[in-house]
Amino acid sequence: MLPRLRLAWILPVLAMIAPPALAQNPPDPIRYTLRFPAPESHYVEVEAIVPTGGAADLELYMAVWTPGSYLVREYARNVENMKAGSAEGKPLAVSKTRKNRWKFETGGAASIQVSYRVYCREMGVQTSWVDAGFALINGAGTFLTLVDRTPRPHEVTLVPPPGWLKSYTGLPDVPGNQPHRYVAADFDTLLDCPIYAGNPAVYEFAVDGKPHFLINEGEGGVWDGPRSARDVEAIVKSARSLWGSLPYDKYLFFNLLTETGGGLEHKNSTVLMSSRWNTRTRPAYLGWLDLVSHEFFHTWNVKRLRPAELGPFDYETEVTTKSLWLAEGVTSYYDRLLVRRAGLCSVEEYLEGNPGPGSDKARNDIEVLQDTPGRLVQPLESASFDAWIKYYRRDENTANTAVSYYTKGAVVGFLLDAEIRKATDGKKSLDDAMRLAFERYSGPTGYTPAQFRETTSEVAGADLSAFFARALESTDELDYAGALAWYGLRFKATEDEKGKGKKPPKAWLGLTTKDEGGRLTVSVVKRETPGYESGFNVGDEIVAIGEDRILPEVWSKRMEQYRPNEKVSVLVSRRGRLIRLDATFAAEPLSKFRLEPDPAATDEQKAHRKAWLGD
Repeated sequence: MLPRLRLAWILPVLAMIAPPALAQNPPDPIRYTLRFPAPESHYVEVEAIVPTGGAADLELYMAVWTPGSYLVREYARNVENMKAGSAEGKPLAVSKTRKNRWKFETGGAASIQVSYRVYCREMGVQTSWVDAGFALINGAGTFLTLVDRTPRPHEVTLVPPPGWLKSYTGLPDVPGNQPHRYVAADFDTLLDCPIYAGNPAVYEFAVDGKPHFLINEGEGGVWDGPRSARDVEAIVKSARSLWGSLPYDKYLFFNLLTETGGGLEHKNSTVLMSSRWNTRTRPAYLGWLDLVSHEFFHTWNVKRLRPAELGPFDYETEVTTKSLWLAEGVTSYYDRLLVRRAGLCSVEEYLEGNPGPGSDKARNDIEVLQDTPGRLVQPLESASFDAWIKYYRRDENTANTAVSYYTKGAVVGFLLDAEIRKATDGKKSLDDAMRLAFERYSGPTGYTPAQFRETTSEVAGADLSAFFARALESTDELDYAGALAWYGLRFKATEDEKGKGKKPPKAWLGLTTKDEGGRLTVSVVKRETPGYESGFNVGDEIVAIGEDRILPEVWSKRMEQYRPNEKVSVLVSRRGRLIRLDATFAAEPLSKFRLEPDPAATDEQKAHRKAWLGD
C-alpha cells in the first residue's frame, strides 16, 4: 500500500494522463425486455441484463412509491419468481435482503440475467395493469435497478402479444428505428415515463411545432374522441400562454376510459383514468377537462418547479414537504381557470365548481372547505407534511381532523392571486409569481417555502408574510371579503335569506349514510352536527325512528316528513346490540358559499373579473 501523501499526489497525475475515451465512457446500460405471454393472466415477465462492473455480487432494488403520489405502495409485493443466471445460462444465487431489495451472486460474470414476474391488476394511475386488451406499465412497480444509483442508461424492449399493434411512451426510441424499443437516460427518467401497449384511438396535434398525442383506450363507440382532442389542444395552448413556452419535445396524454378515475403527472406525459360516458354529460365532461388541465399544469408546477425536498428522489423512503399546498393546491386552483381561459366553460360554470365523487351537486372549493370541520384543526402546511400518513389513508374521522391540501390550497391560490392583483392595482398576478419562481427555481435544487414566499412578495411589491402565516400556518378562518370585492363577486343568498323558500326546511342529522346490503349504516359523523351530539357512531345501523322501520331507500324521503327541532328516538344496531339514541333534528343547512357575480359590481370590478377570467 502506498503512503497516503504519495497516493494523494499520484492520483491526480494518473487522472490527467488517463485516456480521455476511458474517462468519458458512460456506465453500461441495464437492458430490460418485457413480455406478455398470457396477458389475460395479468402478468408481465421481465428480463434484465445487468452489468456487474466486475463485482462479486450486486444488490438491486425496486421503488416503494412513485413521484406525484405520496404513499408507500410496496410494489415489491407483486413480484414473484425472482431468478438470475450467467450469460451461459448458469443459475446464480439470489437472496432477498430487504422488503424491496435482492442480492445476486455474479460468479465473476461481466453481466448477469435477472428475470421475474410482476402481477399487474390494480387499475390506478400509480400502478400497472395488464389484461387481454392492453397494458399500462408503471416504472416504479416494474423495474429493478442497482442500489449504487450510478446514473446510467436503461433500455426497454417490449414484446407485445399478437394483435397489440402499438406502444407509446414519453421515452425516446432506441436509435435504429426498431419498434417497441426505448431508452431512458437514467433511472429517474425511466420511472417518469409510463409505457402503454395495445390498440388505442390516437389523436395527434402540434403546438409550437411540438407533437402532442391524446391516446384514448376504451372509447367503445361512446367517448367523443375528436371533440376531446380539440379541447385538449385548447388547454395546452391556454397553459402555454400562461407559462410562455413548452418545456418538452413531445407530450402524451394517456386517457384510459376504464370506468375509474384519477390522474398522475409525468415530465412529458400524464396518465388519466375516466369513464367513456363522460363526454355525454356537461358536468362529467367539465370534470374530465379539469383533470386534463390539472395534470398538464404539473408539467411546470411539480415536474420542473418543485419543492426542494422532492429531488433527487429517494424511492425507498417517504419524502415530506410542507409545500404540497403549492404543488397540488395551486395546481387545483389553475385547473379550471385554464379551462375557462381556453373558452371551454362559462364564467357561471367556473364559479359553480364541480360535483364531487358520487355526487350530482356542483360545489366550489370554498364550499367544500367550509363544510370540512378539519379546517379548524389542521393547518395547511401540516396537511402537506402529513400527506403520507393522512391524505392517502383517509378514514371516517378524516373530515373532522384534517384538511385537504388540494382543496384549501386551491382556495389559498385564489386568495393569493387576488392579493397580488390588489397590491399592484391589477398590474401583476399569481401568473407572474409562478413564472418568476419557474425562472429562478426550476433547476436541480427546487425552492424552499421561504423562497416562494419571498418571490411572491417581490411580485406583489408588498410583504405578504402575514397572509401566508394565516393561510398556511394557522387554523384561522380565511377572509374572503377582499377577493370578492376585487372581482365583483358575492356569495349567493340562501332561500331563507331571500325569503322565497317554497319548501319547508328539511330535517337534518348531519350523518352520511350508505346502503350495505339493504342495511342503512352510518359512514361519517361530522362534528358540530345533531348526529354527533346525539352519539351516533360510524358503523351504526339505523333500524327505526320511533317505532317505524327505516330502510336505505326511504331515508331521504323520511327526512322530509320530519321538521327541524323535532325530537325523536332512533333505534340503532351497534355491533349487534340494539340501542336507543335521543336526537333532535336541525334544519338542513343551505350553502352560504356559492359564488356568483355581484349584480351591483362596478365597471372597475367587472374589469378586474374580466382580466382574471376573460370575457
